[in-house]
Order: sequence, then structure tokens, then C-alpha cells
Amino acid sequence: MPELPEVETIREDLSKLVIGKKIVDIEVRAKKIVQPHNFSQILQGKKIIKIERRAKLLIFKISSGVILLVHLKMTGQLVYRAKNGVIGAIGGHPILQNLQELPNKFSHVIFTLADQSHLFFNDVRKFGYLKIVDEEALEKVKKAYGIEPFTKDFTLKNFTAVILSRPKMKIKQLLLDQKLIAGLGNIYSDEACFYAGIQPQRPAGTLQKLEIKNLFLAIIKVLKKSLKYRGTSSETYVDAYGRQGGFVPHLMVYGRVGEKCKKCSTKLVKLKIGGRTSIHCPHCQK
Repeated sequence: MPELPEVETIREDLSKLVIGKKIVDIEVRAKKIVQPHNFSQILQGKKIIKIERRAKLLIFKISSGVILLVHLKMTGQLVYRAKNGVIGAIGGHPILQNLQELPNKFSHVIFTLADQSHLFFNDVRKFGYLKIVDEEALEKVKKAYGIEPFTKDFTLKNFTAVILSRPKMKIKQLLLDQKLIAGLGNIYSDEACFYAGIQPQRPAGTLQKLEIKNLFLAIIKVLKKSLKYRGTSSETYVDAYGRQGGFVPHLMVYGRVGEKCKKCSTKLVKLKIGGRTSIHCPHCQK
């Protein structure tokens, strides 16, 4: 699933292409993906005003106070095609990069914009969703997420409080819990633990004050670096122009099981933590 840097990259790219454009038609091919039942009627004739993000969720602000939530989940993809047929943007899952024929069998929602460009929501597994909500519902959704990097709430004090609130929880599981820390997934939780020198299976309550600070700083460092390189392309992400993210060569542990640690040359090993694979260096991480 795309994580904070990947979703933020998609948000920035799509904002350059669709902001200010009117939605003149919506075709829904898979009704279970959209809510409510009159989804198309609500959006037709409205303009896309702004695209925001909370954690891994895209928030489209539409004219007349309409709010559209879009979550790509594991295999969702947003594809922008200009009037001349040129694919101007792809964001999400790379399985669908061959887009010569659109719509295709994975195109479940199709937006036609006033300039005759199109925005396709494609999804192989149909786990993603598009949901219209009001301001009250949006606030509830936002509040369901925990503190998020790059926001005013992501302070060392608040981060420490979260760590201390779950002393028996393995630190990797804590970082993945969106109700506690928003926007992190398997990639950046592994990377942050490496930068902080912390074994991902350690109970959160065993972290010392300095280790908590180092982990806090490591999260900010790795996310900033990934944003710089437009995210990490694994099996589930390309940016909004169909390009792979450039962060893969900079990964220290994620996806490198069995390879040598870039710092000490020790063989990297994997663990199963809460059903998720976690990769670490047994020498550099304590």
C-alpha cells in the first residue's frame, strides 16, 4: 500500500492537472466502490477546488461544499488522460501501467471533465473506495487517525506519549497502527527503526528516552528523504506520471533480506511481527 510520501506525491501531481476543472459526467461501473448511491448526481456539474491528504487518504474538496474521499488501498490507481488521449498522470498501482486502452476491465469509476480530459479510478482487487462525506464526517475520519509527521501535532512530546501509552506493544506494530501514528507502513517503519538503531520487535516500553528521540527524528528523516525522491516503488506504487519512485536505491533494509547491511555488512534478516514481514540488521539494531 502506498504510504505517506507516495500519496503526497500523487496529491501534488494531480493537483497540477485537475484543480479548477468541472466534472461533467461520472460513470460508475462498480457500485460497491462508491458511496452514497447518488454519487454521480452529487458530483456532476461541480468543480474540483483542492486536493488535500490525511495519512494515506486523498481528500478532494469540490465546489458547493462537497467532499470526496479517495483511498487507493492495495491496488487502486488514479489515471488522468488529456483530451488528446495522452496519459498525463498515473498514481497508485503499477500493474495497470499498460494504459493504451482506457477504460479497461479495471476501470470502475470514470470522471469526464469539462475540457474532455478524464480521470479514471482503476483497481484490480476493488479494495479502494470513493466516498462523499460532509464536514462533520470528514472531521471524524481525520480524528480517527493518530499524530501525523509534518503536522503541528507531531512533536517529540506527543510522540513520546504515544510510545509510552502502549508499553507492551512491539514498536513495529505501534508504528503501523494508523490510530496511533498516521501515514507509516511497512517500508518506512522498517527504515525508521534502522536509522534509530532499534530492533522492530522490541516492546515500546523498553525504549529509553534517547531511543524515543532518535526514532522520532528517524521518522522525519526517512520521510523527508523519500519525498525528495518521489517515494518508493515496490509492487504497489508508481507516481502520478507512471514513473517509479526514486527512493529504492536509498533503502537501508526494506526489501533487502539476505543482503549485506550498508553500514556494517552483516546479513539482513527478517521477522514476522503482527503478521507483517520486518527486515532489520541484527548488529546495528539493538
